[in-house]
Amino acid sequence: KNLEQNLAVLDEMLRDCGDIVRREFRVGGGGRLIMLYADNFVDLEALRESILETVMLDYQNPQPKGILEALLEEAIAISEVKKITTVDEICDAVFWGDTVLLMDGNDFALQATTKQFPNRGISKAETEVVVQGPKDAFMEVMAFNIVLTRRRIRDPKLKLKRKKAGQRTKTDIAVMYMEDLVRPEVLAQVEKQLDQMEIAGLLDSGSMEQLLERRKVSPFPQLQMTERPDKTASALLEGRVVLLADNTPYAILLPATLNTFFQAAEDYYERWEIMSFIRMIRYAAAFFAVALPGLYIAFAVYHPQLMPTALALKVASTRGSIPFSVIGEVLIMELAFELLREAGIRLPSPVSSTIGIVGGIIIGSAAVEAGIVSPVVVIVAALTGICTFVIPNVSIVSGLRISKYLVIAMAAIFGLFGVWAALLLLLGHLSGLTSYGIPYLYPYCSSSVNDDRDWEDSIFRLPLSRRKGRPIFARPVKDERKEGE
Repeated sequence: KNLEQNLAVLDEMLRDCGDIVRREFRVGGGGRLIMLYADNFVDLEALRESILETVMLDYQNPQPKGILEALLEEAIAISEVKKITTVDEICDAVFWGDTVLLMDGNDFALQATTKQFPNRGISKAETEVVVQGPKDAFMEVMAFNIVLTRRRIRDPKLKLKRKKAGQRTKTDIAVMYMEDLVRPEVLAQVEKQLDQMEIAGLLDSGSMEQLLERRKVSPFPQLQMTERPDKTASALLEGRVVLLADNTPYAILLPATLNTFFQAAEDYYERWEIMSFIRMIRYAAAFFAVALPGLYIAFAVYHPQLMPTALALKVASTRGSIPFSVIGEVLIMELAFELLREAGIRLPSPVSSTIGIVGGIIIGSAAVEAGIVSPVVVIVAALTGICTFVIPNVSIVSGLRISKYLVIAMAAIFGLFGVWAALLLLLGHLSGLTSYGIPYLYPYCSSSVNDDRDWEDSIFRLPLSRRKGRPIFARPVKDERKEGE
């Protein structure tokens, strides 16, 4: 209850924290009241109208039950005011943007919600662009992301639990799920992982994704990330769990299977015929993104007799003056394309597209004219790169880019046999992955567990009126999914 002792401890903990404001008042016949808050982190209008004016004008006389009790029960017109009893809670509240009131003679403090976060506003989605459909995207403030999700599902069965992660950052995490659809074992496992997460600082959902994944060394993502609120709402209606972390514009959707990474939000806003066709193109593009350079090496070096005669002669004639082997050519062009991709990401948007297109054309043409690589290798590298851009999820593309070099290495050593061996190794690796108990290759394996319903939304997509059953992510329920969900 000794204010001086409390302030001594706080002064030591907040030493050299120049953004923490401390204001002292004399109230109730001379009693000392201390107000603490973080500068530029609070709503100054709410602070002035709901706290400052009340304290300075209305509570200058002693109160029978104490100033802080009176402020809590009668005066502070803020939606959330509560008692806190430890110095650690005071520091957490101040750094979270709340205002804390302490007074001599009280063994508790008041925490009033006055936070106002700086933000960049709701912008368009950048990595998951759609032609037809909602344009809004998540932002770095978790509270706004929750609102963007909640406004799409106005159902009391949409539940939200709050947790914290990171010993130093104390990052807020929202666990969202549909109470009647989520699998209890999945939800329990997610909550257990979050409670046991040991990390000093959690700054982004990408770090949380790596900590939650079961197979740490796999290049393929076992959780799905999205910046789109509509996609997040759709995942919740499928019975999946959504994790929203503060300070990041991405949500984590789990469980996830390989099939979910080939689904785009636009798939459900366009007619089913064209979107089914485009999905098949995405799967074909994924295959060629991994196998095309290796297949070229295998045919050009080990099995030219398998190519049409005219094509084999054309490839041989273009390679007459090339100083590098076929393997060296492919690696040079693939690495050059990787450099162009990274350069385009780091440069400002107006410049990046120009650099990507012009740089690729200039480098490819100059390399061919200089006799460093053959025209066929330039075409192979360009097609491989284009195939990666067709796939709508960045995380799965990264896994395919790494896998491509395994296929190239095996093709360089064993030829066509090496290509198929590498593809079988990748298939075996994917078969061994699971995401919270669901096989990674589902529904292409074990689909009978859910009466083959998940084939309705796999390589092809049936019309919305034909999709009645819920996917494998949801717990078995009696009610069928209504049309349009």
